[in-house]
Amino acid sequence: MSIEKKVWLISGALTLGLLVLLFKLLVELNHFEGDPTQLPDQASVDGYLQDLENVPEYQVRTGIFIKSFVFTDASDVHVTGYVWQHYEDGVHDAIKPTGDAVGFVLPDASDAASGMIEEAYRMDQDGEELIGWYFEQTLRQNFDYTSYPFDHKTVWVRFWPASFDAAVALIPDFAAYPATGPDDIFGIDSRIVMGTWERENTYFDYRLSDLGTTLGISDAEFQTNLPELHYNFVIKRNFGNAFVVHMIPLIVVTMLLFGAVMTVTRRPELIERHDFSTSSVIGTCSVLFFVILLAHVQLREGFAGSPVIYMESFFFLMYFLLLAVSVNTYLFASEAVPSLRFIHYRDNLIPKAAFWPFVLICTVAITAYNLSLKADPEDEAVIEMLN
Repeated sequence: MSIEKKVWLISGALTLGLLVLLFKLLVELNHFEGDPTQLPDQASVDGYLQDLENVPEYQVRTGIFIKSFVFTDASDVHVTGYVWQHYEDGVHDAIKPTGDAVGFVLPDASDAASGMIEEAYRMDQDGEELIGWYFEQTLRQNFDYTSYPFDHKTVWVRFWPASFDAAVALIPDFAAYPATGPDDIFGIDSRIVMGTWERENTYFDYRLSDLGTTLGISDAEFQTNLPELHYNFVIKRNFGNAFVVHMIPLIVVTMLLFGAVMTVTRRPELIERHDFSTSSVIGTCSVLFFVILLAHVQLREGFAGSPVIYMESFFFLMYFLLLAVSVNTYLFASEAVPSLRFIHYRDNLIPKAAFWPFVLICTVAITAYNLSLKADPEDEAVIEMLN
């Protein structure tokens, strides 16, 4: 077996092994781990509230049903739906909203004036008064797009009680849903139009407020460590759309680059057959550079203000490959720097055979790095603080 065949066999074996490894990493990157803080039942809520330093004086059962949502930009999501609360007679009389008052506050609303919260129904049942409101609000959150297009978004609706002069804790109305276990999806319309998203999970949880102020209230021990009720719905991006829009052009350009590298030769018969010239290869790289640049600008416009995302890393890889192919072609064709034997060896054999293993090694490294960011608890804590 000739040396050329051995080199190409090694290249093929490495390419295949790296493809398998890349597939496993992508599956792991696309996997969502459930939030350990989620509250699946009333017992978990009771346990959480009992562990607080300041036990709330009132507990108001609160439920939510999401009718629709849409991302208006990278940080805002417009949500519509219903919120209801149970006020027991003789227990919640001091905090029950009357008239046009609302029993909760949505602190993440970016423009409450343009939104709407209006009473939808009010009825007496079993010794309590049930009040339901219809709401339309744009909620501002700091979403993490670093894993795009394998990202998951946890969109939450954060509640504060409307009564600031009393120790009130809003608790989930578990009885209003068929099932609220860790793997159950509830509180969101099953016929909701998701667009490029898929429903992954829903759950309630608490997070202690950290306002850094007493809001001017003299007795604010409870308010400064308020257990904020969150309703979370987790959505997963549909990979197919991003694959067609961004991945296919990158794959095609990479194949064209490989074709350009394969035309590099000093053999007269191959030069005539491939019509090889240094200017043609560099010209091809120049055209592909503008194609990649326009695609990169289009991608970046969709995530303005976000750090470098997973998909964007491949554009930087493509810039490097375009430059590397151009430099390799020039050095080989001009026979410059003869000491670079890996370029001149056997008609540019090593750069040709190393092309796909190099591309896949870089892809695996980029994917593994993003996977480590996803699994890093310190990184998650930073994102949580930013939120």
